[in-house]
Order: sequence, then structure tokens, then C-alpha cells
Amino acid sequence: MYDLTLRNALLADDTLIDIAIQSGRIAALGHLPAVATKKTLDLQGRWRVSPGWIDSHVHCYPASPIYNDEPDLIGIAGGVTTVIDAGSTGADDISTFHDLAKDCKTDVRALLNISRIGLRVQHELSDINDIDGGLAAEAIRTHSGFIVGIKARMSGSVVGENGIKPLYLAKAIQRDNGGLPLMVHVGNTPPDIDEIADLLEAGDIVTHCFNGKPNQILNGEGAIRAAILRAIERGVLMDVGHGSASLSFQVARKAMTLGVYPNTISSDIYCRNRVKGPVFSLAHVMSKFLMLGMPLQQVLDCVTSRPAEMLRLQGKGRLEVGADADLTIFDIETMSRSAMDSEGETAVCTQNLTPLAAIVAGELFPTEQGKNIDVFHL
Repeated sequence: MYDLTLRNALLADDTLIDIAIQSGRIAALGHLPAVATKKTLDLQGRWRVSPGWIDSHVHCYPASPIYNDEPDLIGIAGGVTTVIDAGSTGADDISTFHDLAKDCKTDVRALLNISRIGLRVQHELSDINDIDGGLAAEAIRTHSGFIVGIKARMSGSVVGENGIKPLYLAKAIQRDNGGLPLMVHVGNTPPDIDEIADLLEAGDIVTHCFNGKPNQILNGEGAIRAAILRAIERGVLMDVGHGSASLSFQVARKAMTLGVYPNTISSDIYCRNRVKGPVFSLAHVMSKFLMLGMPLQQVLDCVTSRPAEMLRLQGKGRLEVGADADLTIFDIETMSRSAMDSEGETAVCTQNLTPLAAIVAGELFPTEQGKNIDVFHL
């Protein structure tokens, strides 16, 4: 007997599918015959389903004095099944965060800040003594599976007088710990984005890839910087990381016209930009990329299979038998809604993704919009 069966679920390509779930995993897919199941959710060919959305750059450590939020408010409440906290905690606080995350309905993972103090301050990499490889290695060993990578914020306000040196130390921590994924924040100089890009290797991640600051991926002539193109050719990945200050519609449009698309779409959400904008939710960020011209399937890939592959999340990001039963049920509302980037430019989204429910390990969590639909009252 299955625990839950979804009937008549609409995929991105408008095909219909049934999905059976047992013991927290996908047990069967396709046009399923009548089966014994404890609960049935009939999506009536109206509502869409995808692998569970993964937000690969959030800040959800509630005790952070700067960027904080509650994991379930940016996770299941918005149809997101897995969130990756991007460096809110370093070695000093990661154990506290891990213990808190165990009580969440959302699947919470973390990128360990290379600074032991994490985001207690804005300039966490200004004291080179706070970058302790031994403490980082101990944290990674202790919390294997929870820590899925490391984070280095490489902008002038963070590194102070240290310039590019913290990135060399980040690469050493990466090499000493099995080549964990490394996410690198780019912002204002120093260091210069070219200097950062030239140090990155296949699988490393540039976040805030479409920021509108002077230290952006476009050069003064509006072309993609040569160092960025070389990095992409080596296999360096581009992550959106929208945030309060790091998405420019103008930069994104130009970059995509030149063939540089994001590998992953993430929100860089925390309490303030969730409530006051311009982020609001991962779904809202995804809708902006629909507006910018990305096809629905490509947008979905950027929050499912691609982040799962990028961060080595086994069992995540795919609709296949044996995968984790993490699913997002959503609608696409055709109506005009205003959207703003981090530079103050506004645009109109005519297709808006509306999450109705998150299913995490087979357990259904309707969103506020989903609670208004009788189907989701199982």
C-alpha cells in the first residue's frame, strides 16, 4: 500500500502523470492503475508538479544578528522543499544551527562560512585569523550531510584590507575537505571580479552573477568579461542570488542575450527582503526569469536538478523512482504583476508562479494559497 498517490498531475510540458509515494520516496510514476493507497491527491489536470524546489542561497539561521529568518517561512511556506543557508554560520555556530534545523519541516542544509564567526558582522573576513582551516575541517566532519559546501564573501566591505587572500584560504579548505562545492559572493571591489574568476575551478559557484554593481560580469563595452567566459569554459557555475542588492534586470537581459544563463536561480532571501521585497519568495524570483525570457522548464531545472547536482544532494531534484518524495505543486497565474530588481527597475510579469503545496519526504504542506483549495485538505 502506498502512503500517498498524486493523480492527474500536470508537468511543465503539459503531460499528465500519477506519482505514488511510499516511505518518503517516489515508488512509482506514470499512468498508474488503481492501487491501494492511504491518501489520494487528485490534481485534476489543473495544477502542476515538479521535483521539490531547492533554494540554493538563503539566510535562515534565526540567531544571526544581520541576515536571519525562520527556515520554514522561506521553505515549505513558499513551496520550497530544501533550503541551503549560504554562510550565515561558521565553525563557531554551525552546531547550534544544525540542532535547530533538525526540528524544521523544510530540509535545511548549510554552506559553512570560511570565517569561524560567520555573519555575526558584515566584515567577517577582515581578520585573517578568523579563517581557521582546522576548525572548518572539524565542523565539516562533525556535520557531514548537513554541511554541503563552503562560502566565501569576496567583496570589499567583507574582506577589508585582505583583498584576494581569503579566497586562497577558501580554496585550501576546499582541497583539504574532499573538494566540497565552494560558493563565492561577488560584490564591490576589492577584489576585482577578474581576479576572483581566474582562481575558480570546475564546480565552483559565482553567486550574485547578475548584480548591477561596477564589479559585474559585463565589461565597459557591455560584453561578458573575458575572465568570466574563461571560468564558464572551465565549468564554473553561475548562481543568481537575487537578494536586496544583487539582481539587475539590465545585466541579466544582456548576459542572456550573449548566451550566459544562470545555472541556478536562488533568492538570497531573509526576513527583510522577504517581507519588504524586492525578493519576497523563490517563486517571485522564478517569475522574474520567466519575464526575462527563460522557458518554464529551464527555470524549473534551475531550482531542481541543477542545484541538486551542483551541491551533490543525493535523491533530490528529479522525478524518478527511488528519489526522495520531495515535490512542489504550483499554478501559473496569467495576470500582470509588477516586479522590481535590486536596482529599482520595474517590469511586468505576466506569468506568475504560485506555489500551492510542498511535499517533503512524502508529507504534504499546503501554502496559504493551497489552503484555500479543498483538494489539499487531506
